[in-house]
Amino acid sequence: MPEPKYQIRSLHTGSTVTVYQAYSPEIGLPAARDGRFPGAWKRDRMTWIKPSFLWMMYRCGWGSKEGQETVLAVEISRAGFEWALEHACLSHYERGLHADRATWKRQLKRAPARVQWDPERDLHLRPLDHRSLQLGLAGEAARLYADEWTVSITDITSLAHTIHAHVQDGDLETARQLLPRESPYPVAEGDLAHLRR
Repeated sequence: MPEPKYQIRSLHTGSTVTVYQAYSPEIGLPAARDGRFPGAWKRDRMTWIKPSFLWMMYRCGWGSKEGQETVLAVEISRAGFEWALEHACLSHYERGLHADRATWKRQLKRAPARVQWDPERDLHLRPLDHRSLQLGLAGEAARLYADEWTVSITDITSLAHTIHAHVQDGDLETARQLLPRESPYPVAEGDLAHLRR
């Protein structure tokens, strides 16, 4: 069975969902140590969270890119995650989904969250045919994420480096076994209708 083109896949429990971000050590290390984002974390800026571990590895180069050396697994409440999805707007205009470009621009400006669907990645970080959710949080959503939805923050930089080392060695089976167990996130079909192309 081929993967559905637009589907949220994540590591999740009955009450939480894990998303990934990467920061400089100045932000990432205190966040992991204290289990919450430090004062230096800008609550008035858009922040992007990714439920896909491999998409995060593509974005941060396995924790090697400048300013993204500390890879974090951020466990947040499912209630918060679903609130963000409900209040999100697709990050680009889509004919047939939005009434017109002006309506989409108004929705985007008001929305505290936005969604992009980018190609999922394989272990070599090559694009796949199905898409991975990227969820941008701004304003109210960013503050809620940092101060209310976050349950735990774990530094998984060493895991990223270990998996990458196995990939470089050609040991894809060991690398695959170490990946977080992501499965389809249970969202009612209609709940994503406003976020699919």
